[in-house]
Amino acid sequence: MLANKIITKDLNLYYGENHALKTVNMNIKEKAVTAFIGPSGCGKSTFLKTLNRMNDLIPGVRIEGTVTLDGEDIYGQGVDTTLLRKKIGMVFQQPNPFPMSIYDNVAYGPRIHGIKHKAQLDEIVEKSLRSAAIFDEVKDRMKKSALGLSGGQQQRLCIARALAVEPEVLLMDEPTSALDPISTLKIEDLMAELKSEYTVVIVTHNMQQAARISDYTAFFLVGEMVEFNTTDEIFARPKDKRTEDYITGRFG
Repeated sequence: MLANKIITKDLNLYYGENHALKTVNMNIKEKAVTAFIGPSGCGKSTFLKTLNRMNDLIPGVRIEGTVTLDGEDIYGQGVDTTLLRKKIGMVFQQPNPFPMSIYDNVAYGPRIHGIKHKAQLDEIVEKSLRSAAIFDEVKDRMKKSALGLSGGQQQRLCIARALAVEPEVLLMDEPTSALDPISTLKIEDLMAELKSEYTVVIVTHNMQQAARISDYTAFFLVGEMVEFNTTDEIFARPKDKRTEDYITGRFG
């Protein structure tokens, strides 16, 4: 039985007057892939960003309830958000490599966290690129700009960059929506490998993707988490009529 890595209790989020997330209760299991599905604007990306406090950066956001990582409240007094985001990394929808070399992109995080020794950085960079299944494609171009990579390679580089600081959790906000089918498949294969070491949480608008890669699925609708279960149960035997309607394409 997998342990709970992140637990949210009675989580509500407001953008000013807009009640964007409504009393979300969820146990996210460690070393598994959890997918959030639902129509656009239903709150799934907003919820994802509450898990590493990315919403703190948006003015006028108010959050109620608790989010715990390994039993510690990430919204508690004195939590260092820099350290929190080291533990809970994030990969965005659009690949966003820094305008620097491939090597420096991956070494960036470890350097910020105090690793300066070249041999150690070399080892971290190679390990991270291997973990993101891109090392063989870039090993002869380490000093070249990351902006010269294809979109799919850039996204895998961003995953390597997130892995370089040794997170425990990897959040992915529609990581393949800007990519072609071959790159998408590479990243899906990669997620299946990553869950042996990391807890992976992905927002996807692609239900087939959720069905293929995730162990657990949550269905969101208008800020409410309608249903959360193993992916097999959600897709084969949804308990809520709204989940069934969405999955069978009756709306959304």
